[in-house]
Amino acid sequence: MPRPNPHRRRALADAAVTLLAQRGAHGLTHRSVEARADVPAGTATNYFRSREGLLVAAAERIVELHVAEAERATGEVVSDPDRVAPSGPGRAEATVHTMVDLLSASLWTAATALRDRYLAVFELQMEARRSPRLAAVLGRLEEATYSSTVRLHEDLGTLATKDTVATLGALYAGALFTLVTRPVEQVDRAAVRALVEAMVRGAFARA
Repeated sequence: MPRPNPHRRRALADAAVTLLAQRGAHGLTHRSVEARADVPAGTATNYFRSREGLLVAAAERIVELHVAEAERATGEVVSDPDRVAPSGPGRAEATVHTMVDLLSASLWTAATALRDRYLAVFELQMEARRSPRLAAVLGRLEEATYSSTVRLHEDLGTLATKDTVATLGALYAGALFTLVTRPVEQVDRAAVRALVEAMVRGAFARA
């Protein structure tokens, strides 16, 4: 039996992510993944023996992409001295402005350019209620997101507590669900920024 091809495996996982976004979890089958990836019949079964295996592969691919992009984005942000919160009486307001800038850009990108990825995440979250294996992979995504966000706040000197980070994360996830489940043409950049500012001010007011 030939050794698995990592490039083909990623292509199959990417196809599964796209199908989850476009057709929902009920539209995810080995044959639909093969058709989407334009590979011969039976290829997906060789890599993923069960439907749960397809779901797990899609989740693992999303985790892989998210971690790589988060590390790159964090590196770019912390290397910009203008992003670091200043000391003194203006620190709190400067922190709010910095976080609104960063989170509104992130939420806009997630709701538009990365829309399919997060539609797939929400489909996977529903499926994970019946699959401990899938839930464990999605748990890694949540942990990676939380850890990278805590590190970002530390590097920027925002003085956000872990509770504040958790609150912002929950608000962000709810806002993202609302945005990706409405028609994309109804997603307005100014409205996204206004929403994020309310989220940030509310979360930091509780700190």
